Amino acid sequence: MLADVVTAPILSIPLSSGTACSQSRVCPIVYGMTVTDIATRTYNHGFRLDPIVRSLLDTDFYKLLMLQMIREFYPNEHVTFSVINRSRYVRLAEVIDEGELRAQLDHARSIAFSKKELIWLAGNTFYGETQMFTPDFINWLAAFRLPEYELRKGDGQYELHFHGPWTHTTMWEIPALAILNELRSRQVTRGLGRFALDVLYARAKAKLWGKLERLRKLDGLRLSDFGTRRRHGFLWQRWCVEAAKEALGPAFTGTSNVLLAMDGDLEAIGTNAHELPMVAAALADDDAALRRAPYRILDQWRHTYGGNLLVALPDAFGTKAFLRDAPEWVADWTGFRPDSLPPIAAGEESIRWWPQKGRDPREKLLVFSDGMDADSIEETQRHFAGRVRVSFGWGTNLTNDFVGCSPDGTADLDPISIVCKVISVNGRPAVKLSDNPEKATGEPSEIERYLRVFGHAGRVHSPVQV
Repeated sequence: MLADVVTAPILSIPLSSGTACSQSRVCPIVYGMTVTDIATRTYNHGFRLDPIVRSLLDTDFYKLLMLQMIREFYPNEHVTFSVINRSRYVRLAEVIDEGELRAQLDHARSIAFSKKELIWLAGNTFYGETQMFTPDFINWLAAFRLPEYELRKGDGQYELHFHGPWTHTTMWEIPALAILNELRSRQVTRGLGRFALDVLYARAKAKLWGKLERLRKLDGLRLSDFGTRRRHGFLWQRWCVEAAKEALGPAFTGTSNVLLAMDGDLEAIGTNAHELPMVAAALADDDAALRRAPYRILDQWRHTYGGNLLVALPDAFGTKAFLRDAPEWVADWTGFRPDSLPPIAAGEESIRWWPQKGRDPREKLLVFSDGMDADSIEETQRHFAGRVRVSFGWGTNLTNDFVGCSPDGTADLDPISIVCKVISVNGRPAVKLSDNPEKATGEPSEIERYLRVFGHAGRVHSPVQV
């Protein structure tokens, strides 16, 4: 933990040949934990030293949770995921070298779950359950590998697609995004000198610590790290998680990154994502089945996990439509994770809905995770105090906020909005409407069909920053 880094006696030990640390070939050890000098590591890194994806556990926890359910109910569906850069002003194919990108993607395909990782998944306690993952699923993971990818260039962007069984393509989402983001960071920082990098990371650390000092003053704060997919880099995310753990104490409830949860003795945090209703909707044979699809797959989810993990995403096809048509049992779920409306507006909509179903909002949970940062976390926490239980998933603005940190003002490290979404299921187009039309994905004709089924109510255009 950071307290150890600051206060503990530091021992220097010589490194054996080939071990990566500092230029002096001496690495500080604090109570058995290697302390990484991020600036030096960035300055010296190479592919052999720092592969971006180090483990298949370097992913969001909800990918594993969804994968277990997908394997149970949808083992034979073929699903294509595609990377979409919503910040098209950043021409990634002109920033990131194609050879480096292929090398990182190929390396990720070579990784398997280790025996240690599988034992931890099988035996650890998640959400109070000692066996969240079945022995059959753990045995299946032992042979898992990421499938092939399709990569080409077009209009200054990379067109990156993953075709195959849903049970396999789903696991590409997080590593693909992490690879693209970190390769961009590496390229931008490649020309900086050693002292410039020191200043860059010192400013970024001070900026984050200032946010944490503000947030730890909030009564009843519950916050976790959701920043894997658009992080600046793995080492930086690890530093951010350790900093949050030290600064916030029990208010920092864990991380969605499974590898960091395992290594840092933290709670792994996650539920489910938009891909579930998107795939279920694409499989619907008519408009009536399409309207029922979001609830059918949530019913399958609760079959897999029982009374745990009952937090739903309501906005895949519009929150108003979801709440309007929701079966009575949805009101018994723990809560919702709003993901495309402004947080206060989204929360107020849920708070109005629960009493209509005879439920007390004070017993429910809202998880806010859409572009949250210190200002919006403070405002949202104070607004809903005493009215509903609230927690926050802090993503890109935790693990990739270098805005204004470049020592000469030239390094363009501002985070971009990049996603990896389902685009087809068994050859059928997939759609996400969202409460914010700027986040919609799918073929225009299919989007129009979905709007006819679900309606336009509640959709508001808002700029997408991250």
